[in-house]
Amino acid sequence: MNLALLAAQATDSGTKMEIGDAALVAVVGYGVVFLGIVMLMVILYITGSIFKKRDAKAAEAKTETKAAPAPDKDAPAAPGSAGHVKLNGIDEKDAAMIMAIVADKMQTPLNELRFISIKEVE
Repeated sequence: MNLALLAAQATDSGTKMEIGDAALVAVVGYGVVFLGIVMLMVILYITGSIFKKRDAKAAEAKTETKAAPAPDKDAPAAPGSAGHVKLNGIDEKDAAMIMAIVADKMQTPLNELRFISIKEVE
């Protein structure tokens, strides 16, 4: 059969839509799409605010752990420790690393060593 004849038959068999009906269908279609976009936007704002609150709580907890008070120099040493160490121009992290390396090289437990002071030599 001829394709043009089939196409003409298909258009003739359907009901004709007037301009008002077509406009109403178009407005409802646009409204549904717009409503879907608005709902998606609301969901994204809600999830964004949830993640922002979670990140703020994590940052707050992180600053609370960093804001721990400095150890008192006159306080007695903890059981098993060898006393206080005087740090000259070096931070605590580097000093701890140096003490761990020395204890490892000497093959001696760290609590059996006594460090009096550590300073950076340039």
